[in-house]
Amino acid sequence: MIPVAFDYLKPSTVEDAVAALADAGDEAKVIAGGQSLLPVLRLRLAAPSLLVDLGGLDQLRGIRVDGDEVVVGAMTTHAELVASAVAQAEVPLLAAAASVIGDRQVRHRGTFGGALAHADPAGDLPTVAVALDATMVVAGPDGRRNVPASEFFVDYFTTALGPRDVLVEARLPRLSGWGMRYEKFNRTAQAWATVGVAATVQRSNGSISAARVALTNMGPVPVRASAVEAALAGADASESAIEAAAAQAVEGTSPASDLAASAEYRAHLVTVLTRRAVTIAAGL
Repeated sequence: MIPVAFDYLKPSTVEDAVAALADAGDEAKVIAGGQSLLPVLRLRLAAPSLLVDLGGLDQLRGIRVDGDEVVVGAMTTHAELVASAVAQAEVPLLAAAASVIGDRQVRHRGTFGGALAHADPAGDLPTVAVALDATMVVAGPDGRRNVPASEFFVDYFTTALGPRDVLVEARLPRLSGWGMRYEKFNRTAQAWATVGVAATVQRSNGSISAARVALTNMGPVPVRASAVEAALAGADASESAIEAAAAQAVEGTSPASDLAASAEYRAHLVTVLTRRAVTIAAGL
């Protein structure tokens, strides 16, 4: 199908983009890499009167260290995350998840901020953002505000972004000495995650001092596996302790049944993948 007619604007500053969205009201859409929005437009599931293209905002690109945080610009592509020495050294979980998104063409066009704003429950990067306790920096008509990842994802394909907001960047705490792993199961190499698990583990004197575990496609938004984290805190860094903790991964989740998998199969998968991700993150 062909999208409905729309006006097109390519602003040169974030402030210009916010102003354009404010003028257009609810009839405007932001486009970043277009890997999610363009298919929606072609299917006429969205019919905006205005597209605001962020492709000219170079200030939204790049990955850098800022004190105790790693800052990732919203227009940074998945391929740039994979290739980034900063990402590989400071937040390897992010680089690893970006490397299994779609295919090479998608990774070279799709953007970090676009994936977060799209908020697909089967998306990889939202889960990583939650596991890393990221903070989203959002620009709107009243200025900029910080939104924790735990509050950013609201429901299926729904975030805390308003119709006049632009996601500027995400700020991720530097986790020096933490092990990290992203495990993903999908039916084909380019498919969305049937289930995914993002795990970070801190070890001390043969024990796990802290762990953060977040789950992909186990509910309408990324889910922190709180029961697993509590079971791991202070536990021996052993395969048996990790297996016992991973058995609690399904607690607090609401997996759906669809063409890819039943809810029961997802519950089985999340237990297996949690054990695998935490074991590797713990260095075992």
